[in-house]
Amino acid sequence: MSGQTPDPRQRIVAGAADMMRRRGLAAMSVRDLARHAHAPLGSTYHYFPGGKEQLATEAVQFAGDVVARILRRELAAGPVAGLRAFLALWRDVVTGSDFRAGCPVLAVSVEDDAAGDPAPPVVAAAEVFATWRSLLAESLRAHGVEPRDAGQLATLVVAAVEGAVVLCRATRDAGPLDDVAAQLDTLVGTAVRGA
Repeated sequence: MSGQTPDPRQRIVAGAADMMRRRGLAAMSVRDLARHAHAPLGSTYHYFPGGKEQLATEAVQFAGDVVARILRRELAAGPVAGLRAFLALWRDVVTGSDFRAGCPVLAVSVEDDAAGDPAPPVVAAAEVFATWRSLLAESLRAHGVEPRDAGQLATLVVAAVEGAVVLCRATRDAGPLDDVAAQLDTLVGTAVRGA
């Protein structure tokens, strides 16, 4: 889930996304994030005067953009190809980290403890999930699936994959993601063939 991070600011954002997918948001401090990104603490505060909240928001957006780029590229070949790429990405994340990493977007979503309006990182997470769902739904619609069904199936894909990632981490086994992959592949393939 990493991309090229040429400048120090972007390296800090990518490092924050990586740390959030491993430890969640609540367990991190700006000092931890700077250390993880191999950046001076002063630079971190320079680039992110809004502190942890600003950095977490940008890290969520970064992680969302990485996944969205992959989805856009793979969905060009159709919904099944996009689904398989989405599943392969998360399988690589969980198995490549020895089941220590998951989705930083989900990590932020489940840790919000703010009363009232959601914190900016949670708002960013909601936007990321909406983008992923929209990309999947658009591809399904473009391949003849009815709009309502396409939207519901896209929601099912994102929710099932995110849940499977959590199960994989908890059980330290890729089986839940493989099970979800098999079922979603069948559902999406059937929806497209039936359109």
